Amino acid sequence: MRKHVFLSIVQALESHSSYFQMRFDTTSKRGLSPLQKCTAAMRMLAYGVPADYVDEYVRIGETSAIDCLVNFVRGVNEIFETEYLRRPNVDDIRRLLQMGEV
Repeated sequence: MRKHVFLSIVQALESHSSYFQMRFDTTSKRGLSPLQKCTAAMRMLAYGVPADYVDEYVRIGETSAIDCLVNFVRGVNEIFETEYLRRPNVDDIRRLLQMGEV
C-alpha cells in the first residue's frame, strides 16, 4: 500500500472515531498513537499474523492489537462502505472487463 493511501486512512479513522485519537492517561502518559493502532491492524490483516506477533514491530500488547483490529475494521466499513465496499454496478463491471482485456 502506498504511504499516502495509508496515511489518508489513518486520518479518516482519527477524525471519525475517538478510539483512534491520541489520549493521555491520568498520569499524563501518552497512549498509543493512531498510526500505531492502524499499523498493528493492517499488519494483522495483510500478513495474517496473530495479535501477539505485532508486539515486536509496533510495541503494542495482544489485547490492544485485537481492539485495534476490531475498531479498524468497523471504522473502515463505516467510512468507506458507500464508496468502495458496495456491489459493482454495470458500469463498474464493464470498466473492469475492459481493463482485463488490455
